[in-house]
Amino acid sequence: MKRWLYLICLLGLMASCQTETVDKTKLEVTFPEEMPKDLDKMRELLSEAKLSQRKMEQFIEDLELEIEEKDTTVAKKTSVTAMKSIKKDFKSYAEIQASVRADNPTMASSESGGRLIQMTWEEGQSIRKGDLVARLDLEAVDKQVAELEKRLELARTVYERQKRLWDQNIGSEMQYLQAKNNMESLQKSIDAVKFQKTKADVYSPVSGVIDRVMIKQGEMAGPGSPILMIMNTNQVKVVAGVPEKYLKNVKRGDRVTVKFPSIEEEKKARVSLIGRTVNPSNRTFEVEVTMSNPGSILKPNLLAMMMINDETIKDAIMIPEELIRQDLGGNDYVYIVDKNEEGDVVKKILVETGASEEGMVVISSGLEGEELIIAKGGRGLTEGQMLDVEIVEPKPEETNG
Repeated sequence: MKRWLYLICLLGLMASCQTETVDKTKLEVTFPEEMPKDLDKMRELLSEAKLSQRKMEQFIEDLELEIEEKDTTVAKKTSVTAMKSIKKDFKSYAEIQASVRADNPTMASSESGGRLIQMTWEEGQSIRKGDLVARLDLEAVDKQVAELEKRLELARTVYERQKRLWDQNIGSEMQYLQAKNNMESLQKSIDAVKFQKTKADVYSPVSGVIDRVMIKQGEMAGPGSPILMIMNTNQVKVVAGVPEKYLKNVKRGDRVTVKFPSIEEEKKARVSLIGRTVNPSNRTFEVEVTMSNPGSILKPNLLAMMMINDETIKDAIMIPEELIRQDLGGNDYVYIVDKNEEGDVVKKILVETGASEEGMVVISSGLEGEELIIAKGGRGLTEGQMLDVEIVEPKPEETNG
């Protein structure tokens, strides 16, 4: 127990020699000469000893801090965080305004002429391939069939008589052949007219939206007359007028991103067509992207933004733009972590910057890609200053190029 008291007093004496003022309450602790026999007193003494220990530990910590601040013989270290540069392929994009276009409209037409006795479609309605568009009244066809059948009946009678005579070697062969040909010709005419009656129902050739009603119920439709104009919106085209300076940057088959700001949609598709000419009035050429349109969400003439890759840099060295500093001479530089015999130190590196996007800048010269760039705590640093470095990983948004 005396040894405990001696150690505490010794520490207090050493501390008083190093500081201008010492709080005596942190050091003066009284202990009994012998270990108490009573259990409660032992517990009380243990509690006092632990309290004294905590006070002494706090005092030692405060003393070390004061010594560190006042001792000029020890180099001070500045705490900083550092990160490695990002090395990856860099791509920048130009946003080109575009619009949605539907494929060329398709006509639902009648193959036979007649009056429309059923047609209830209206403009703007959706229609599926195979839906019944209209039904025609082909009463004239029925009358034509009845007339032809009467003529066929007479022609068959004439043929049968001529055949009997020809079998008996009576009459001429020409008369027999003419009667046979007349009968067969009328039969084919009846078949052709009856086939026309199967065209009384007109069906939609494609799925889409009815853009225009050409003939209404009760009106006459001639053979080949269009009844409905149908826009196929299950597949649309996004067309952009791209400035001619990007002519080398886009090729047929390239995968591009198309954004639709008004509906907050983004789709990827391949370039399906590139215009053959440059518009002399605005110096642009057309780039067309074909994409599926389930649910017809993309409406014709909808505004779109086509992202054209205008620059690609392989294995580019990239760092956050905010880490670039500038000296009085206008030179860009960064602070990196270097090493000497004493440890980590600050080093200033002049850099040249290139393209930038989303807060990241390409370093075209000055860095090799393996350096530790000082990210935080770099304000007021000087070259050669000692560092206490904490290495951090780049944030996810800093890796998006």
